[in-house]
This record gives sequence, structure tokens and C-alpha cells, in this order.
Amino acid sequence: MRLRLRPVDTSFYDLFTESAQHLVVGADLLAEMLGDDADHPDVAKRMREAEHAADETTHAIVRRVNSTFVTPFDREDIYALGSQLDDIMDAMDEVVDQILVYEVKVLPPELSDQVAVLQRCAELTAEAMPKLQSMQSLEEYWIEINRLENQGDKNHRRILAKLFSGEFKAMEVLKLKDIVESLEDAIDAFEKVANIVEQIAVKES
Repeated sequence: MRLRLRPVDTSFYDLFTESAQHLVVGADLLAEMLGDDADHPDVAKRMREAEHAADETTHAIVRRVNSTFVTPFDREDIYALGSQLDDIMDAMDEVVDQILVYEVKVLPPELSDQVAVLQRCAELTAEAMPKLQSMQSLEEYWIEINRLENQGDKNHRRILAKLFSGEFKAMEVLKLKDIVESLEDAIDAFEKVANIVEQIAVKES
């Protein structure tokens, strides 16, 4: 392992941690949106607020990297990680918005399995971000995210099979398929974050 003197400034790590914590909030709101008694307009309003807060953190990361002479790791990786974290929040916000605007009344219970995967990915990512400062104990993070993404793929296939089983009307299938695909996009985006973290760790080792 080569010796590298890291800047004392911890603001990047703090901002990445803050960004990941927004994802925990977003995943929990998404789970609430799937509840039988959910107030969809209210949850959607709170999700929009959470998404705007996440945007502010992303903008703070960009401003910070643009104004910092020495960054803790490659600028390209900082941009990529910040952007990908933001993409996850956007995908979860899209799911909530789709449920609201499509006026979906009955959601397949299997969607809860996907949201549970998202919640776990968000929790693990929030735990992993502070570890970027030491680059220690990160391998188990990207391995577990990869496992969860594989589980999400299996869930995705099962949900699609159910949608096309004839149980749902054609219009409902179209609406639900959009929601299911957006959930899949969010889970895939978590794997992209894990891949960026692995890339950073390899470069810094």
C-alpha cells in the first residue's frame, strides 16, 4: 500500500454521508407510500422536499470540489459518486410520483420486497460513506450491495411475471410496469454507487 497524505478537511466525507442519509429518508418514504392507508399526496409532498434537500447536498459537493485545490481522491470520482447518489434519490422520487399521478389504488404486495431491498441498500450506503475517509472495511459493502442487486433482479422478474399473469387489467399493467421498472432502476443505481466506491478504494490502495 503506497503512502498517501490525505487532506485534513473532512467536508467531502461529511457531504457524502449526508447525501446517503437522504437516501435512507427517501427509501422510508417510498415504503410508506406503499402502505394500505398511505396519504399519497402528503407522502409525495414530503418526498419532493427530501429530493430537494438531496439536490442541495449534491450542489454542495460540486461547489466544494470546484473550490478545493487538493481533493481526497480523484475529482472525477467525486463527481461520479455525488451524481450517482443523486440519481438514486431521483429514481425513488419518480416511483412515488408515478404512484400519485397514475392514481394507483392497489399495488402488488411483492413491490414491498423491492422496497425492502432499497431500504437495506440505503442503510448500507449510509454506513459506508464515512468509511471513505479511512478506506477500511469497504469490501463487504460492495459485495453485499451486489448480492442485494441480484435479489432485486429476481424480485423484478417475479413481479413482471405476476403483472402479465392475467390478474390485472391492461391499463393497470402499463401503470404498474412503469413503477416496477423505476424501482429496478433505483436498485441498479445503488450497485453503480458500490462500483464507484470499489473503484475509489482500488485506486487509493
